[in-house]
Amino acid sequence: MRLFRLTLECSLCLAVFATAGCGRKSNGQVIGESLAQSPSPSGVSTAVQSQGSSQLPGQAPQSQTKQRPTLDLSRLENSVRPAVFWVTIFDSSGKLLRTQTAFFISADGRFTTTAHAIEDGVNAVAKMADGEIHNVDGVLASSATLDLAILQADVKRVPFLALNKTANLEPGTHVGVVGSALAGTAEAARETTISTQQADDVEIVATLSPDSIGSPIVDANGEVVGIVISGGDKATARPAKSVGSLLDRITADAKPRWPETAQTVSTRTPVPRPTPKPRLVYAPAPAFPRDAHVRPGVAWSGRFSLSFDSRGNVTKVQIVRSTGNEALDRAAISTLRQWKSAPGGDWAATVPVTFQTR
Repeated sequence: MRLFRLTLECSLCLAVFATAGCGRKSNGQVIGESLAQSPSPSGVSTAVQSQGSSQLPGQAPQSQTKQRPTLDLSRLENSVRPAVFWVTIFDSSGKLLRTQTAFFISADGRFTTTAHAIEDGVNAVAKMADGEIHNVDGVLASSATLDLAILQADVKRVPFLALNKTANLEPGTHVGVVGSALAGTAEAARETTISTQQADDVEIVATLSPDSIGSPIVDANGEVVGIVISGGDKATARPAKSVGSLLDRITADAKPRWPETAQTVSTRTPVPRPTPKPRLVYAPAPAFPRDAHVRPGVAWSGRFSLSFDSRGNVTKVQIVRSTGNEALDRAAISTLRQWKSAPGGDWAATVPVTFQTR
């Protein structure tokens, strides 16, 4: 009986130890599974970063792709700006009328700007960014309807811009506006898009200052697709084909001249000669008449009006103020009728006459 109890107690102890051992083994398995399923700190950081990159950076590149310039503005600065300059217009008295942007369209000095820029002008100079100044010989073609003009500068060879007269200017097309380097960074190359297009009228999505008027609008290759003709919130332009149509009007033997000169030459209006100042060539003094009964030491004065014809002959003599003596008046009129003037226009004069006895 004692042996059985001892055996039973030993069996119970072994069972307890076995259970305890199995419990530790099971506990070890749970801990192992927990560690396998729990991500490491580096795994958590990677997951967060991955999630962040899938939202913010993922969205940013899409918006940046839409806003990223499609034109190489730096290249346009270098290739386009040397042909862009300021043209300064003067009137007939030498007074400065206005200064506006222009650009060369041929190597021999032809350039274009707006027609209103040269209004009332009879002289102009082209001011380059490098400090050179060229005289402008005159206007080759101008259109008030298009508000465009083509002029000729007195130069031998200059950098110029090619015209893309078949450019696609549909709304949304990306283009560049390049002003003169004389305006500094204010007129640096900038990118914009076409908003609307009509036959000879284009609007661009850009707010341009008045200094931009006359500036070229170029494509990615630096070719001219338009010219700015008005600034403000809704800047407008003429397409390059409009400049091309104006170029086609210039004949091979056309000579540049300013509007006043061109009008004078075309109408051949004779220049009026100034009328020469009237000049007497024969003016004898009236002789004292013998039939005049006067006292010695007395003077008689009168005034007489004379009318001359274009040949210088006296046609009429009138008494303005009588001498007070009929004989003296008759003697004065008789002598004044003999006066002669140099040939010219009809004219008249008033002559004082004095008779005096000793």
